[in-house]
Amino acid sequence: MGGRPDLLDPQRVLFLARQENFPVASRVLPPSVRAHLMAIYGFARLVDDAGDEARGDRVELLDRIESELELAFAGSATHPLMRKLQGTIREFRLHREPFLRLIEANRRDQTVSRYGTFGDLLGYCELSANPVGHLVLAVLQATSPERLAWSDAVCTGLQLTELWQDVAEDALRGRIYLPQEDLRRFGCTVEELRTGSRRPEFRRLMAFEVARARDLLDRGLPLARDLGGRAGVAIASFVAGGRAALVAIERSGFSVLTGAPRPSRSMQARVLAQTLLDARFGRRAA
Repeated sequence: MGGRPDLLDPQRVLFLARQENFPVASRVLPPSVRAHLMAIYGFARLVDDAGDEARGDRVELLDRIESELELAFAGSATHPLMRKLQGTIREFRLHREPFLRLIEANRRDQTVSRYGTFGDLLGYCELSANPVGHLVLAVLQATSPERLAWSDAVCTGLQLTELWQDVAEDALRGRIYLPQEDLRRFGCTVEELRTGSRRPEFRRLMAFEVARARDLLDRGLPLARDLGGRAGVAIASFVAGGRAALVAIERSGFSVLTGAPRPSRSMQARVLAQTLLDARFGRRAA
């Protein structure tokens, strides 16, 4: 499919995908369901790699992925990951729109490097994160307006969590996802994101953003109780992964400019246990 062969190699893409929160949490689901979810996540990982890591013309590469997506919908894909995906598309009669939104998010990353308001950033998450949740619900055959709203809250919360972990890495790429209005509100500048600021003002900014992400995860957690069973446990596990990452950011003193804070396995286990209880009894994070 063009680009660097090692970058878009299907085995590499799936190896990287399996290390992340989504596939780890989905292990509680039946193998048949998990295979379809990994086909979807493999596509998302492929698109993200093309938009973030590829050398050369990334927009052209994303265009080629979109063309391959059309082949998958026609049942004639050529890329190994897309051949896996076309079986999932056919079995669950998936729509193009969520896949196209994921591609569009990565096109936007090639031209947009700042977000003026939090509302603008939420608009980006509508493209970059929420479509995955819509596709998951479709595979689970559990789509409803209320569930889609809960799913959007979870997916946006997870996306924001990842962005707050990776502030330094993104700044080095020239991308600033912290809303410009929030930087001004807390007296912070883009320049200090690149120099590793430890000012109290920056810590207060990050505390504010972490609270926003946690609130979204809490708002989406009822989806776990509503779905119940293995699917509910998987959703609670997604939320727990985000919650644990936010705790890691807090425990680092919001030091996201010197590296990406990551939770320990013991912390992940504790947060998962608490999240499963919260989902069962309808509680918010403490």
